[in-house]
Amino acid sequence: MNKRLTFSFAAAALAAGMAMAPSAFAAIAQGTTAPTFTAQASKAGKDFKLSLADALKSGPVIVYFFPSAYTGGCDIEAHAFATEAAKFAAAGATIIGVSADSIQRLNSFSADPNYCAGKFPIASDPDGKIAASYDLKMAAAEPNAKDVRGEVIDHGFISRTTFVIGRDGKVAAVFSSEADHLHPQEHVSKSLAIVEQLQSAKTP
Repeated sequence: MNKRLTFSFAAAALAAGMAMAPSAFAAIAQGTTAPTFTAQASKAGKDFKLSLADALKSGPVIVYFFPSAYTGGCDIEAHAFATEAAKFAAAGATIIGVSADSIQRLNSFSADPNYCAGKFPIASDPDGKIAASYDLKMAAAEPNAKDVRGEVIDHGFISRTTFVIGRDGKVAAVFSSEADHLHPQEHVSKSLAIVEQLQSAKTP
């Protein structure tokens, strides 16, 4: 793995701790109709208006919320999604990341070959409104918290949670690092297994 994916224990503890700050985890349940949203997003360093409803027209969508770009677990997760992007596409699925990062931070992160590598879009949710629609809370960042590049993180942290949404708009699966004790890479492998199952189910 690239050296840039090696992170300090302090950064890892920060990302994990902030993601687990809410006292009780809650999220919309499997079978629930996923809230649609539009947001400013970035792919390969270019920002655009992203629509979940439009993405669903092409097939299942993985909406994964993450605490912050350029922090340990989030870097690993983004790299893993980018690595497996072709397999998700083969299963007819779209990947969308969501965090409270500014669009400027996401432009850099989305284009970085070590992380998103331009393989999928990541949406900016600075006020946590999208997260709130999925019943996810956003915890405030600690004062002077810094990312792996040494830059100050000036936004809140959304719990690491992944939703697999079927083409019908309903949540086919939901899992989180907080409630399910998943490693960031497991969000990727579990999501891929589910969309491949969905693809198999519709194939005669």
